[in-house]
Formats: sequence, structure tokens, C-alpha cells
Amino acid sequence: MMFSAQGSSRNHCSLLAVLCGGKVSDNKQKQPVSDDEPRYPFPELSSSGRLEVQLLNNPSIDEFRRVFESFEPNIVYLQGEQIADSEEIGSLFLGDVDLSTPEALCGVFGSTFPTTVYLEIPNGVKLAEGLHSKGVPYVIYWKNTFSRYVACHFRQALLSVIQSSCSHTWDAFQFANASFRLYCVRNNNIVSSNSQKQSIKPGPHLLGEPPKIDVSQPEVDMQEQEDSPENLPAVKIYDDDVTMRFLVCGSPCTLDAVLLGSLEDGLNALLSIEIRGSKLHNRASAPPPPLQAGTFSRGVVTMRCDFSTCSSAHISLLVSGSAQTCFNDQLLENHIKNELIEKSQLVHAQSSSEESKLPSSEPRRSTSIACGASVFEVCMKVPTWASQVLRQLAPDVSYRSLVMLGIASIQGLSVASFEKDDAERLLFFCKKLSKDPLLGSSLISRTPSWLVPPAPSRKRPEPYKDTKSLNCTIMEGVNGLTRPKINVAAMRPIPHTQRHKMLPFSGFSEAERYDGDQGKVNLPLAPVKQPAPVTHRKALSSSYQAQQIISLNPLPLKKHGCGRAPIQVCSEEEFLRDVMQFLIFRGHTRLVPQGGLAEFPDAILNAKRLDLFNLYREVVSRGGFNVGNGINWKGQVFSKMRNHTLTNRMTGVGNTLKRHYETYLLEYELAHDDVDGECCLLCHSSAAGDWVNCGVCDEWAHFGCDRRQGLGAFKDYAKTDGLEYVCPHCSISSFKKKAAKTMNGY
Repeated sequence: MMFSAQGSSRNHCSLLAVLCGGKVSDNKQKQPVSDDEPRYPFPELSSSGRLEVQLLNNPSIDEFRRVFESFEPNIVYLQGEQIADSEEIGSLFLGDVDLSTPEALCGVFGSTFPTTVYLEIPNGVKLAEGLHSKGVPYVIYWKNTFSRYVACHFRQALLSVIQSSCSHTWDAFQFANASFRLYCVRNNNIVSSNSQKQSIKPGPHLLGEPPKIDVSQPEVDMQEQEDSPENLPAVKIYDDDVTMRFLVCGSPCTLDAVLLGSLEDGLNALLSIEIRGSKLHNRASAPPPPLQAGTFSRGVVTMRCDFSTCSSAHISLLVSGSAQTCFNDQLLENHIKNELIEKSQLVHAQSSSEESKLPSSEPRRSTSIACGASVFEVCMKVPTWASQVLRQLAPDVSYRSLVMLGIASIQGLSVASFEKDDAERLLFFCKKLSKDPLLGSSLISRTPSWLVPPAPSRKRPEPYKDTKSLNCTIMEGVNGLTRPKINVAAMRPIPHTQRHKMLPFSGFSEAERYDGDQGKVNLPLAPVKQPAPVTHRKALSSSYQAQQIISLNPLPLKKHGCGRAPIQVCSEEEFLRDVMQFLIFRGHTRLVPQGGLAEFPDAILNAKRLDLFNLYREVVSRGGFNVGNGINWKGQVFSKMRNHTLTNRMTGVGNTLKRHYETYLLEYELAHDDVDGECCLLCHSSAAGDWVNCGVCDEWAHFGCDRRQGLGAFKDYAKTDGLEYVCPHCSISSFKKKAAKTMNGY
């Protein structure tokens, strides 16, 4: 269950914290006096980020029930009694009532239970099982005794991820448990000094089921899938792994399996939180991967999907799958989430590389990284999209999850939310490891190459003698000696690889529409009509048209089957209602506003609501979207829409209309028989080719069939803001009218 406050904004989570045994100020607890001993600054329980905290200090049962019913928290945190002169935490009390039995604890809540209960008490197995059996979905508890330091670290990690992201209880616990293992288990700080080692696995535990993502097909799509000739894969994500370097706060140490495994689990949980709360914002057709295009079976389409994670990081994914999945927004979103979270290990430590096997030394300190605390370097393999997410989250001051994993820098980018108290808390658990006498022999004085400053030198660098690529043929004398003069042109810097930028979809290219050798089409679009070369337009007109006769996409779209009147006599209200019903039927609910017809569509063009009705009528009357650049979108379509004004100064309006048409109306057009069947007014053929539309009579012609002298190139007319084409018949009629006016003296 996602943490979201009831009765308030869904972006907030409520926590009711109950401290037993009287008010104990964490900041005033006994701290080491000696300068040699590390200090642990206990954090205060307070509202922060999306976490709203209500604090109760040793309340009575009636007071607890009254606040619980009015506050309606998502999480109830019950802290055991603070034992005087001891680091351990004791039993659970409310006032003078002992709640050490499951019946007594369950009776406190009454008939209503929260989503999550966290029991910070030792030996809480029976209490947790009792709460879980009564209907609490998730219960966090401890099996063994523990110190208040490790309990505070786990609690801080749990609350940090909740206040930073809209997270699920399961993912938040996995993240906090990874942070606990990284700093508490690994450094042997589990129990207090006067406690004996126990055989029970140390650390907190969770009762509850992991969340599942619904990837079931709708009934209509299930029928279409049964009719398909073969079973197609739901989705497949194409992404490469990249190596990322992290600086982790802590004493220099050997990168053992516990450290790397804890970091892996923590980063995997963090990325799962981001993906589970992500949202699909846009999808557009994309060419398949070059080396895998030939392996695609019939019915597979490729999409470029733009996502925003729950912490507002933006990523772009290339996916392929069946048409039924890729054309249903919600189903496509769920399949991508399921593929990333359930079926893949996102982060991998570089266990096979020499760099991860060697112990890491302490890099050069900087006040901008972990506030000047000691750090060590770790390399991880992560997907490209994950590296984009992490790099976008690092500069966010309000994002605290990275801090609890000790991550102070990501690929040279410092984590902005790291504070001095955070570094002191993390280094507190490294005291035993830093005092280990065996550790000194395992350390080496190796600093990461990407943090090593250049060596100071007053001498000019000399090129390598055996390097021939420098072309050191020019010699210059210095004090009687000769040395080669560096050729500056040969020492140009190596260009960096171009980083992927998420850009809005702006149309299809020829390569994106076709799968050349296979003759397959990736989207349910008719082929774009291609221009013939100007110099060979007359000779190759008929042969070019013959080559362009390509069958439509083998993924037919079922007809809508609506009772709407023909588009020529249909009213605008009837048309818009039918479009809304069709979009909902196809799964595009994000395109239909909650206000219904009064707010549809919510797209704005030229300071007015987008005129879908006239946009659709003008496009289908000119052959439909498959005509492509044969339509003068600005001159012929935009001028007939209510968004057009005489003083219009918009630029790129043609491409904007294409994007809106593809978003709202393309599938609608393919599912209806509204497109006028056109034939060339010159050759009377309907073959594909270099189509142009006459701006006077609205008739269609092959540009290659027009053999008049003085015409420009096809691209001059096919451009969005290009020339207006006038057919030979209208040109002759216009010339006769002009001649008649001249003869009559006007």
C-alpha cells in the first residue's frame, strides 16, 4: 500500500509516533564526553517533506484512541520504554498499562487499524503476529534486543525515504533494512555492549506481502490477442548498463560482499520506489534497435516512452511489444513497471573487476562532499535510465534517501541534502571498524583517478617520443637543445559521447516508419508519400509511384462501431463525445479530463482550446493523416480552425497540429471510414506517390504528373509553411478571369 494521507493531499503521509516511559529528549541523551569517542546526534521526530508527524509522549489509552481516530495516520510508531543508564530499549507501556501481550495491544486500536505498525521493542514477534492476524497489512518488528543507536538509524532511514518519495511499505522497509545492514550489521553495532550475542538473525523484520502490479489484459484486448496468429511478448525494454562511481561516507575499508550487497539492495529498493510511483506521460513511435529489427515478428511495434518517476525525475525508455499492449496507455505503463521491478536486478556491483576487489583508500576530502567527512569509492553497474534518475535526484535538497545509504557523490555530482549531522551519525557506526588493527594492512594509498588533481609543474608537457600521431616535425631550440614542437591541431580534445536528451515527439522520419528489409511497419499508419527527385520527376513519375505502393500496417485497428452520423453532417458535440468514448475504450484515459465534454480537449493552441472537430474534418477531407506533407497544415488546415486569427504569428504551427492529431485523432481516423478516397486529377490513379493538394479546388494530384515549366521542387510545396500548389485547371481558370478583367478595362 502506498503511503498517502487520508483526507488530505495524496502526496503526504501521516505518522503517529508514541514514545513510552515519559518524554525523553533525544538530543539530551547521554553522549560521549571524550573527544576520541564519536558523537551521535539523535534526530528529532518532526514533520518534513511529505511526512506529517503527530507526537505523543507517554499518553493514556483514551488519549491515544482520541488522537488516532481524529488523525487517521497511515503509520503508527510505538517506541518502547527508555531504560535509564542503558543503551537498550525496554517494553511497551501506555500510561500504567502494560502492552506486552497481543490481546492488550490489539485492544488499544479498537476496530480500526492503520496500514503499517512499527514496533520498536525487543522480542516483538508475538505482538507483530497478533496485529497482523487482526488485519494490519504490514508490521515491522524486532526479534532480538538492540541498542537505541541502531534503532534510531533504522527509523531515520525508514522515515527519510517516506518523506522523500511516495513509497510502498515493502519498498521502504527493504531500503531501510539495506541501510541498517550497511552501517550497523557490517560494523557489529547490533546489540549493546552488555548484551550477549544471539543466534537470531539481527535486525528488523517485516510481516506482509510484497505488492503486485496488475498486468492483466482487458477483455476486449484478450479477444484480440486470441485472434492474433502468434503469441507476442508483452513488452521488452532496450537499455544498456553503464558504470557509475559513488563516494560513500565512511572509514576506508575493504569492499567486501556485505558492503556491496547492502548497497545493491538499497539502490534497487530506491529505484523500485521511483518506478512503482512513476507515470507515463507520452509515447511515440521509434525505430527498432538496429541489430534486432530483423528478429521482430509480425505484430511487434516499438515505442519511445517518456516517464516521470515519483520524485519527478524524467526518463525515456525504448520498448517493443504487441500492439494491444503498446496502444493501451495504462497496460503499457503497468507492463513496463513490472518488467523493471519484478523481472530484473537493476544494480550490480562490479565483483569481477580489479577495482572492486582492491581495498579503497580515502579520497581527497571536500566540504561539498559529505561536509568534508571521510569517504570511499564504489563502482556499480546500473541501467542507463537508472543513472539518469540518480543524477537528477542528487542535486535535490529535499531528497534524503541517498543520504541514508551514505552516498555523498554520484559520478562527481555531490548529494545536496547531505548535512554535517548525517556524516556524524554514519561515522559513529564505523568506530569499531576504524579501530581494527587488521584494517591498516589492507589499505593502500590509492585515490580515484577522477578526483586526483593534476601534479603541479612549471614545465611545458613534452609529447611522448614514440607517438607519431603528433606530427612532431617542427623543432625549436632551447639553450642549444632541440625538442619537438607540439602540433596543437593534433591534440584536439576527444569529443564526449552525446548524452540522451528527452525531446518532445516532432514527427516521423522515413527510417522510423519502415523496417526496410522486412517490409514491416512499426505503427498503424499508412506509408508517407515520398517526393520524386526534381531532375527525374517527368521520367520516373510512373515507376516511382509503382515502387511506393506498400500495403497498410498488418495490425488492423478494429472499427469503432459507433452510431455517429457521417462526418460531413455530424455535429461538433456528437463528434467530441464519440472521440472521448473511443479514447476511453482504447485505454487513453489520460487524454480525457475529469470535467468531461466541457473541458475536452485540454490542449491549448493560440490561446484557445484546440478545435479538434475542424482539424479532423479538414484532414480527412484531404486524404487523412497518411498523406503526410502533401497537406499544407498551416495554409489549408489551420486557416479553417477556430484557433486561427488574422494576426496569427505562431511559428511551427504545422508540426504542432500534426502532434495533436497523432495524439487525439490518428487511431480514431483508422477506426472510422471518414477519409475521402482520392485519385490524381491528372492521371486518375490512386497509386501512392508525391501527392499535393490544390489550394483552390482542394483536389489531389501527383506532383510528378504536373509537367508544367517553372514549378519548384516537391519539398517547396511539402513543407509545413511552404508554397501553395495550384493545379493546372485552376491555374488556367484564374488566368482567363484575369484576362477578362483586363479586356473590360478593370
